[in-house]
Amino acid sequence: MSTQPIITDTTARMKKAVDHTLHEFSTIHTGKASPAMVESVMVEAYGGMQQLKSCAAITTPDPRMIQIQPWDKGITRAIEKALQMANIGVNPVVDGNLIRLPFPELSRERRQEFVKTAHRLAEEGRVSVRHIRRDAMEATKKLLKDGKISEDDEKRAEKDVQALTDKNIKEIDSHVAHKEKDLLTV
Repeated sequence: MSTQPIITDTTARMKKAVDHTLHEFSTIHTGKASPAMVESVMVEAYGGMQQLKSCAAITTPDPRMIQIQPWDKGITRAIEKALQMANIGVNPVVDGNLIRLPFPELSRERRQEFVKTAHRLAEEGRVSVRHIRRDAMEATKKLLKDGKISEDDEKRAEKDVQALTDKNIKEIDSHVAHKEKDLLTV
């Protein structure tokens, strides 16, 4: 028996954890409007809940504005309501069948709040990577205990898992540093 399946699974799970953290970062408002900030807002339409990106075109005509154009005029009010419920800090302005989200200039205090949020999300990402490391370590110890791998294989697997952990945490750290720089740049 080899430890390769554990390493492969750990790599995939850690990548998912990092990707999730990066996606969470993209929802933090840096003063520049981005479609990612609203595309996963859930809208009540057609008898069910749908993501905004599946029922409207989302564009950014300028850095401080998100423009949403529903494909069906009948759900404009539902989209407006969903955006208000999403609590993204901006009130939607309905103009015919267009919905605009104008983003104000960020105050220093608001930027600091967003930096704290980014650091909290980064720490959640690091914790999730460490949990995956713990699961992998336990799995290799179990293989050793069951006599399916040698001690050398176990030590090698632990070293590989630790290297993956360090690499993924370093990636999260570099992204949070970049996000912080973006947030504090006026």
